[in-house]
Amino acid sequence: MSRAESTLLRRLAIRLPIIQAPMAGISTPAMAAAVSRAGGLGSLGVGATDAQAAWRMIEETRRLHAGPLNVNVFCHAPADADAGLESRWIDRFRPQFAAFDAAPPKRLREIYRSFVDDPAMLSMLLEAKPSVVSFHFGLPSVDVVRALREAGVILLATATNLDEARAIVTAGVDAIIAQGWEAGGHRGVFDPEAHDDCLGTMALTRLLVRRFDLPVIAAGGIMDGAGIAAMLSLGAAAVQMGTAFVSCNESAADAGYRAALGSDAAHHTTMTSAISGRPARCLRNRFAEFGETVDAPDIPAYPVAYDLGKALHTAARAKGEYGFGAQWAGQGAPFARWMQAERLVAELEAEMTAADS
Repeated sequence: MSRAESTLLRRLAIRLPIIQAPMAGISTPAMAAAVSRAGGLGSLGVGATDAQAAWRMIEETRRLHAGPLNVNVFCHAPADADAGLESRWIDRFRPQFAAFDAAPPKRLREIYRSFVDDPAMLSMLLEAKPSVVSFHFGLPSVDVVRALREAGVILLATATNLDEARAIVTAGVDAIIAQGWEAGGHRGVFDPEAHDDCLGTMALTRLLVRRFDLPVIAAGGIMDGAGIAAMLSLGAAAVQMGTAFVSCNESAADAGYRAALGSDAAHHTTMTSAISGRPARCLRNRFAEFGETVDAPDIPAYPVAYDLGKALHTAARAKGEYGFGAQWAGQGAPFARWMQAERLVAELEAEMTAADS
C-alpha cells in the first residue's frame, strides 16, 4: 500500500480504496450503507433534491450503518433562461411526445438548484456533518469550503483536466477525483462550453499524481479488482466506481435501465448533452441516438433541458418504452455484475488481492 493510499484511507476511515460513485437518482441509502459496511466509502448524490430530502437520505443511511458517508453536491453555474431556445427545444420533441399520446411541458424549469446558490443545503450539511462532501461540476465559494472544513468535513472534488485540478488544490480541497473520458454519467467539467481534452482515466491520473501533492482518486472505466490494482499502481490513492454499482440490488435503476445494461447496448456507450443539457456518457439508446442529430448550441442549459428529458422518459415509460431514459453508463459497462453491493465489494477486494499477488 502506497503512502498516499494509506493516508487517504486513514482520513476517510475506510479499509478498502473503493468509493461508490454518488450517482444522483441511482444511489440509495441502502447502497451507500452496504458499501461502507463492506469497507469502502458509500456515497449519496443529493444534487437532484432539496435540503430536506437530502437530510432524510443521510438519516436513513445512518440508521442502516453508522460508518463513513460521502454526500455529493452539484456546483454548476445556475442556468440563464432563454425562452426562445427552450421553446424551440420543446417544439423539436413534439413528435416524440405525440408518439406516446402525450404532450411536452408548456415551459421548461430549472429543476435542480446548484449548491453554489443553495444556503439551505449548506446549512443542512453543516448540521448533519457527513464525514465527506464531494463537489461535481465545479467548486463552491472559498467561504463555503472553509465552513465545511471547519466543521470537520473532508472534501473531494472532480477534475477532468489539469486546470480544474489546480483550482481544486488552490481551493483547499482534500483530494482530487480524476474523472476520465470513459466514465459514465455527467462529465464533471467546470465549464461545459470550454474545449474538452477528453483525457482518459489512466493519462489523467498519472498527470495529476505527478503534478500535485493531493491524493488522487481514479474514476472511469474501472469495473473489477484488476482495474483497481492497475490504478493504484499508477499512483492513485483510491478509485471511484459508478457503473459497477448500477446493477446492484440496492440501485434505484428501473427495469428498463437494468435490462439495457445487460444487453448488447452495454458495448455501445456515447457522450451526449441532449438528455440533460450537459455532456454525459450513457448507453446508446433512442434518446442518445436522437442527440446525435442536434448541435450543442440548440440544447438549453443544464438542468433546464433535463426537465424535458425527464418528461419524455415518463411519457415513454408509461407506454413500455425505456429507451428515452437517462441510462448513464461508462465504457466498462459490459463487465457489470448483478448482486448485492456488499457482495460486489467483497469480490472486488478478492480480485484486487489476486491481482497484486
